[in-house]
Amino acid sequence: MSAFDLPAALRRIRRVADASQRELAARAGTSKSTIAAAESGVRGLDVCVLARAAEAAGLRLALLDAKGHEAVGMNGDAVRDMSGRRFPAHLDTRYSDERWWHGRERYSRRQPWYTFDRHREGRDATRRRKGTPDDHQLPQHGDSPAARAAARRQRYWDEQAAERERRFAAGELARIDVGFRCDCPAACEELDDWSGRPVHAEECPCGCDVG
Repeated sequence: MSAFDLPAALRRIRRVADASQRELAARAGTSKSTIAAAESGVRGLDVCVLARAAEAAGLRLALLDAKGHEAVGMNGDAVRDMSGRRFPAHLDTRYSDERWWHGRERYSRRQPWYTFDRHREGRDATRRRKGTPDDHQLPQHGDSPAARAAARRQRYWDEQAAERERRFAAGELARIDVGFRCDCPAACEELDDWSGRPVHAEECPCGCDVG
């Protein structure tokens, strides 16, 4: 990919806009001498001025990757710290309860919702496992540390309930000794109509009261 040629870009802009240097300067909010110096290669040009000049010609500035695909800017709605500041663009954000630190600051400071790792070694290890995210994460409902802790507790109890149901369906719980054994003979079942307390035959050795 060739280096950006500012003089050539300005000439293209003026040609598409059908504008003289003075006319383009007026549309871009700068002086004629600034446009002339940039077009001759004597000096550079503020990117905001260049963007306005391109807009005057119905064009726009863009970042392209090595394959010529446009690289869009980072999302302005991404998560921020507790002071409303954006996190460092080159580092990856994460939830604060993931690898929450254990120093004394843990108890003297309010836990943030989001944080990042300052050391690139840890960041790079995570990227090797999960890939490099395109952007910082976006805020979602339930991101607070309290909400995430409640969700983890709920998942734990849901998993426990699912495991008990699985064991029951597999017949594993039937082998558990609950300290009770019913020895009712068949005669009890013939006498009992299940309308009230259990009815037992005279010779029943059990006499259980399981309803």
